[in-house]
Amino acid sequence: MKITKRFLVPLTAGAVLAVGAAMAPIQAVAAEKLVIVTSYPPDTTVTVGKAFTKATGIEVEMLKKKTTAGIKYLQATAANNTSDMFWASAPDAFEVLKGDGLLQKYTVKVKGIPEMVGSFPINDPEGYYKGFAASGYGIMWNTRYLKAKKLPVPKTWADLAKPVYFGHVGMSAPSRSGTTHLTVETLLQGMGWEKGWALWKSIAGNFKTVTARSFGVPDGVNSGQFGLGVVIDFFGLSSKASGFPVDFLYPPVTTLVPANIAIVKNAPNPKLAAAFIEYLLSPEGQEILLDPKIRRLPVNPATYAKAPKGFPNPFKDKSIGSAVKFDLQLSKSRYNIINSLFDVMITYRQDALRAATKAIQTAEAKSKGNAGAMKLIAEAKALVAKVPITEAKASEKAFNSIFKKKRKKATTKVTGRQAEFEQAWDTEIKANYAKAKQLAEKAASM
Repeated sequence: MKITKRFLVPLTAGAVLAVGAAMAPIQAVAAEKLVIVTSYPPDTTVTVGKAFTKATGIEVEMLKKKTTAGIKYLQATAANNTSDMFWASAPDAFEVLKGDGLLQKYTVKVKGIPEMVGSFPINDPEGYYKGFAASGYGIMWNTRYLKAKKLPVPKTWADLAKPVYFGHVGMSAPSRSGTTHLTVETLLQGMGWEKGWALWKSIAGNFKTVTARSFGVPDGVNSGQFGLGVVIDFFGLSSKASGFPVDFLYPPVTTLVPANIAIVKNAPNPKLAAAFIEYLLSPEGQEILLDPKIRRLPVNPATYAKAPKGFPNPFKDKSIGSAVKFDLQLSKSRYNIINSLFDVMITYRQDALRAATKAIQTAEAKSKGNAGAMKLIAEAKALVAKVPITEAKASEKAFNSIFKKKRKKATTKVTGRQAEFEQAWDTEIKANYAKAKQLAEKAASM
């Protein structure tokens, strides 16, 4: 179902739009409106949309779609495009649209934006999309929940794989969220293909749930449905600022990438789209990002002078996102494969993965000092960690192009070669998890 938010302010023909000194005057007429395809939640779209409308008199329509759905929508409507902009977090999503020739170049007039945040360029070097905020990935937790359950505060991704967190962790799937995809990809790049997937599956073995949408994770942590969640930073920071009993941290192995906006090729209202970009990057627009409901990291360093105490500043704190130099082209080359692998190995095998994980955790607690048992446990862990394909295979363009269909649920029908590969993977994974559980249970009985 498409959710549409509109912000209406009456316009007069020939109205002058004043969005700061950096912007040139733009003529608007009452019939014009700016249409933005976006994955952002209402806290962001409504707040920014209303402020922009108030400042400029431009009517804004937000077409709310998940990142991957937004890509498909713009691809499907390209021949008769009615959208002006694409507004989302994942830079690899913009790379897909750029590669399809669906974005148009724009040169920003606002001054004071650096070239880099962390180790990543803020803007597309070719000029097709612009960064308006920075995003990092980490862990949020409910402080009351952890205190009640007597759970420690995690400091690293590996901490989430510890037995103490079994049944207490929530996460979305990368196929359902562009930001979650970046989180998964960041860990794979930071640790390597085999070790990265092994850690993701160790963490996933402690999952309480895989949520249907990315914002289901902060909602679950805020309400105490589960204690800890893997999230993009602004979910944790905005929940904390809004008064929920939660906190957030960046693990050492994370990255900072820009959240982006772009003008769609053949946009009906390119001048209005340009006005929106200039507003987002203006001092007023950057300051809106500090709103407790939004809490995103501005790309203008000067804005942090108005930030609340303790607010992360990536331009001063170089430890944020410095461990992983994110490779955008690598991420783009295996985008669909990562989504399919995660769903096959984790999303739709949660019960089997949890059962194997619990058996291994129980065996480890019982088997210290028993060499034979520890050998069986090592075999069990290796079976759980196993990935059906190599990193090289995952990046093959022709192979990656096979995986086009997203499974919104386990029963979603997938056809063709994608179905063949996913079925083969599923058969292997199911057997591996079952064998791992059997080996762990044998170790525990020794």
